[in-house]
Amino acid sequence: MAMHEGQGSIERRAFLRVAGAATGAAVTGGIPAIVGAQKAPSFPKGTKLSILEWVSFVPASDVEFKRLAAEFGKLAGVDVTVDQINMNDLNPRITSAIETKAGPDIIMMISNWPHLYADGLADVDDVAEEIAQRDGAYYEHNKKVSVVGNRWKAVPLCSVPSTWAYREDWFKEAGAGKWPDTWDELRKVGIELKKKNRPMGQAFGHSLGDPNNWAYSVTWGFGGAEVDQSGKVVINSKETLEAVKFTVAFWKDCLDEGGLAWDDSSNNRAYLAGTISATINGASIYFVAKRQFPDIAKVTNHGHMPKGPGGRFYSIGGQGRAIMKYSKNQQAAKEFLRWFMDRPQYDKWMAANDGYVVGPTPYWEKHPLWERDPKLVPFKEASKFGRWPGYPGAPSRKASEALVKYILVDMYAQAIKGMKPEDAVKWAEGELKKAYA
Repeated sequence: MAMHEGQGSIERRAFLRVAGAATGAAVTGGIPAIVGAQKAPSFPKGTKLSILEWVSFVPASDVEFKRLAAEFGKLAGVDVTVDQINMNDLNPRITSAIETKAGPDIIMMISNWPHLYADGLADVDDVAEEIAQRDGAYYEHNKKVSVVGNRWKAVPLCSVPSTWAYREDWFKEAGAGKWPDTWDELRKVGIELKKKNRPMGQAFGHSLGDPNNWAYSVTWGFGGAEVDQSGKVVINSKETLEAVKFTVAFWKDCLDEGGLAWDDSSNNRAYLAGTISATINGASIYFVAKRQFPDIAKVTNHGHMPKGPGGRFYSIGGQGRAIMKYSKNQQAAKEFLRWFMDRPQYDKWMAANDGYVVGPTPYWEKHPLWERDPKLVPFKEASKFGRWPGYPGAPSRKASEALVKYILVDMYAQAIKGMKPEDAVKWAEGELKKAYA
């Protein structure tokens, strides 16, 4: 949503004055000078640029992205088209484009996909490093997933952290005056909530977002990991086994039993229907509640991923935008990304997301939108605890394969369905050794 007039607009203007001054100091001439002047470069008549994006869970984000793409097209004299598809359809579309060497010039990359598709992606070192020079170093997870063999294969765009959305009123009735700090504390409250027919909700189906957020964050939180720093599979550990046992118990004691078949939107619907009391999600539930269910929005807050014996972790691979190696419009694609990521444009897109996305560098933690609604602060803070698939190893192609095959998700799902936790972990070990072979 756009920033409102009044205090918010004053804060944003002040923010942009600083932004503009910093941008001007970072540029010296040529293309950077064009960027510093907030103008898009011009290209020969007939130049086209095709961009493939997901359908965001925040409609205002899509509207603003398309508006900015059209603005770039008008400024640069480029015919820009934006195609949007369901998040879970992106992988087969990317695979097809690379195999046929035809398709969009710019494609959205989620998490460590640049490692999975590196051979089909153009290098974007100049754009990525120029942004880092201006805005400061990227968050580690944004950089790790975008750099393959010392080359930038995607320009980091943002992160979409998922915290816990929860009903403050129901938690208080269950004895929790504040959001639990540990997994054990959350389970204790969850038991009381489920007794009142107010279970929490968690998806364990094959969907990219929420199921993986649980699987990786809980495994790390209990001290487990799929591989060590050298890439050796170490999933079959006492720590992972404890994470699986905890999840099975949490499922029985605290969660809605429909979650095995849920995708990334099922929990949104359940929460807004008032059938679950808490769930891991981006800020989209809260935004929809504010527009359509204000009584639910009033009693909704957000809490951090709880701490386990191994610490507090978020699975945040981040998002980037890659330029395809087969593209005949690579220069126009680079200029679009350079222009879009420049502060005046990115500020508008980030404001439209209203806290759903976090910028790729700590610079954007200073954005005034974080001051307007304290309920959104956990999303800003989550990036500090963010890790990538394959952590503590590299977010490699092998880690990508493990991610897209839902190996960790299925480890937990099979244990929930009745497989002995020891056997579920052993099964995951076998599958991970195939992925990391």
